[in-house]
Amino acid sequence: MKLTLEALEVLDAIDRHGSFAAAASALYRVPSTVTYTVQKLEEDLGFVIFRREGRRSVLTPAGSLLLERGRELLLAAEQIVESAHQVNSGWESTLNIAIDTVWDINQFYPIVAQFQQLNSGVQINLSAEVMGGSLEALIEGRVELVIGGPPPVSSTQGIKYKQIFTAQWLFVVAKDHPLTKVQLPLSETDIKAYSAVTIKDSSKNAPIMAHRIFDRQVTLRVASLEHKIIALVQGVGVGFCPRHRIQQQLDNKQLVALKIANPAEDSPHYCSWRTNNKGKALRWFVDKILQQAQN
Repeated sequence: MKLTLEALEVLDAIDRHGSFAAAASALYRVPSTVTYTVQKLEEDLGFVIFRREGRRSVLTPAGSLLLERGRELLLAAEQIVESAHQVNSGWESTLNIAIDTVWDINQFYPIVAQFQQLNSGVQINLSAEVMGGSLEALIEGRVELVIGGPPPVSSTQGIKYKQIFTAQWLFVVAKDHPLTKVQLPLSETDIKAYSAVTIKDSSKNAPIMAHRIFDRQVTLRVASLEHKIIALVQGVGVGFCPRHRIQQQLDNKQLVALKIANPAEDSPHYCSWRTNNKGKALRWFVDKILQQAQN
């Protein structure tokens, strides 16, 4: 075979990190080894894979196609090894979990601490997702478990889900915001005079979702609910937040909840997981999360 998984890993690293030197560092190899791997592959295949643009190494069209299809092979190889590992021990080698930003991650680390006591050897990888991003990661196989995300659509195959909490959404502003002096309930016109702080949907391929924004309202998009809360406290905008995530700010008067003419509906949130993963770690975490939700 002229194409090897090792060569594909090198191409992937160069593309992700932007240079041969950075790829070598990420792969814990000397730069000359990375350079030789690419040159040998180009020689074997008969076409140029990377071209130089300043200090960056950029894929040619042929190289881009090679890497796109090659990444599918890398993922398939990882899944083969993972499946063999599960058959051998019953435990996954790794478990990828996405935490939706609406869910309070403080509830999760005590569960992680319990899992560590099992000494299973499973590596836990956590990522943060927003709105449609969590389900996209689950459907595309980047994670095996989503905590706190929206429900999968009914047509989604290979995924199970159960509701774990309901978020009550409040319209909030900083304690000294001008809207605190406006007669309640606030109208849409009252609110649209100020920027809405929103969280950017983390979807990479699916259509971007947006909720609880009024038509033609100027927005400030931030990366997470934590960032949104900070922005609201500092008065740079207004917006909706789930009560359970801002109770402290409400109690200490940093944020004020205001009645509006058209309040946001409560939203259900779910624990969702892939059914093709039969590993003990996934089952353990699902059981713990659902048990915690019942309590």
